[in-house]
Amino acid sequence: MACNRLGLIVNPIAGMGGRVGLKGTDGEEILRICREKGAVPEAPKKAVEALKRLLPAKDEIEIVTYPGEMGELEAREAGFEPIVIGSIIPGNTTSEDTKRAAKDIADFGVKLLLFAGGDGTARDVYLALKDRQQPVLGIPAGVKIHSGVFAINPRRAGELALLFMQGKVRDMKEAEVMDIDEEAFRQGWVSAALYGYLLIPHERTFVQSKKAGQAASDTVDLEGISYYILDHMDENKDAIYIIGPGTTTRAIKQKLGDEYTLLGVDVSQDKKIIALDADEKKLLEILSDAKKAFIVVTIIGGQGYIFGRGNQQISPKVIRKVGLENIIVVATRNKVSALGHNPLLVDTGDEELDQALCGYVRVVTGYLEQRIMKVSV
Repeated sequence: MACNRLGLIVNPIAGMGGRVGLKGTDGEEILRICREKGAVPEAPKKAVEALKRLLPAKDEIEIVTYPGEMGELEAREAGFEPIVIGSIIPGNTTSEDTKRAAKDIADFGVKLLLFAGGDGTARDVYLALKDRQQPVLGIPAGVKIHSGVFAINPRRAGELALLFMQGKVRDMKEAEVMDIDEEAFRQGWVSAALYGYLLIPHERTFVQSKKAGQAASDTVDLEGISYYILDHMDENKDAIYIIGPGTTTRAIKQKLGDEYTLLGVDVSQDKKIIALDADEKKLLEILSDAKKAFIVVTIIGGQGYIFGRGNQQISPKVIRKVGLENIIVVATRNKVSALGHNPLLVDTGDEELDQALCGYVRVVTGYLEQRIMKVSV
């Protein structure tokens, strides 16, 4: 094995369902709907962002990848001349292509296999490599990111890959590969399965944790949070409230009416739900006539993300339209405590916006309780 070979796989359709509110891109029918709604690929640009972090070692690293949109184009755009193996049908790649690419690239001999996608892509890589001790690392580019094999964001993926390829990070750990039933997800409930473990380079500040569930003791906090937001709505008559997905925000939605979504982005005005499961386009339409608007989001338990995981409908355009000063973060004390000393995270896909979101934010943890928490990338 050439110690300076880095494998690369890009799932070109990963993440397309996020901003159009489809919660994934598994299956030909969902992909067709994504394209009809004008969804654009997210994984290629995130792969390029990660690869650019490797440019300081360009002369020391050989990138081995699959043709076209599965890695070759991204490697070249980032400034590399990759070794290209295998074959694909351009514009019609499938999970079978991902599995075959993972096996072929591992067989070619690489120190690390970098892949851009979501949980479905991680699952395919695992199924291809589960009997091997091949180090891998995920560039987060999908809608669903429950697995622990991903870096915090594309930039960190590239930085960690560089450190590993240069021998500056030697620690390894087995990380969870998890995926959910997308159809059940679209119906509002989560059915997650642990598929197995993949070996990843480990540096705590670079890789994310698997998603954690809600504690049974959160009931009092949820009531307090929901009444705080209701009072906020009373103080801001006619304002639009964009309410993100999650069990914490569900407590708010339940007090606004009988119809709401657990895993979608709903919109409220005058303490009534006016739009269910809104995508980016719908949110921008509503905001075009709004005099004032707020975004209410929660923390993904165990990971700390407030933007970029499961709520991509609240896109950079939406966030800028609302204004950074009008973002309200809510979380139970258990969810905050579970993060320890780790900061909150953002991964909107817009590096300039991510930097603007960094700093400190108030997190509402109860009716008259707030925590000041650091936001990082």
